[in-house]
Amino acid sequence: MPIPLFLLGAAVISAVAASELKEHQKNADKERKLNPNKSIRDEFDLHSSGIAKYPSEAFDSKHFAKIKPGALVCCGLGGMLDHTGILVDKDTIVELHGSGLIKAISPQRFLKERSGNEIFVACDANGNALTNDLIAQRAMKQIFNYQEYDLIKNNCHRFAWQCISGTNAELTTFHQLNKMFSKYFKQKIYWDKWQFDTRY
Repeated sequence: MPIPLFLLGAAVISAVAASELKEHQKNADKERKLNPNKSIRDEFDLHSSGIAKYPSEAFDSKHFAKIKPGALVCCGLGGMLDHTGILVDKDTIVELHGSGLIKAISPQRFLKERSGNEIFVACDANGNALTNDLIAQRAMKQIFNYQEYDLIKNNCHRFAWQCISGTNAELTTFHQLNKMFSKYFKQKIYWDKWQFDTRY
């Protein structure tokens, strides 16, 4: 039985998208080596996501995150979405759970029941987590609090931004979070893998 044309078209589009992402990742690695301290101030525009290197389990990377309290972390969710949280120490991530409860969980639990097998950290070009002292403090103060969870209006990205900025801005998508986070730190974001201890 011949393969339907729309399936062939989808396969070609997927292959092209994967190839473009791989090329983008390669260029990001080159750029970070050549110009690690480059600011986005001059090149940032309304259409920029602020991301220099996307979180992707599909491609190997020689760069691994150097974590610090208050780091923004993410993992895959359902293959097309990302789940975010705030790292408060090497064993604990604070997240807004789908139940509305703000929880302190282990990195292993952060990945459980999600499609991703890796946790990524928002870093600068040198692999250092982009953070400050207030972010972890704000996240820890929220543990065991409850927020009315809404996939669009009040999700994990909005919670992460509250911890980062101390404000309650309307925010829905991972793209919006990256854009605001990049502007906040005045740097492009390199989503580097975190090599945490998987034994627990």
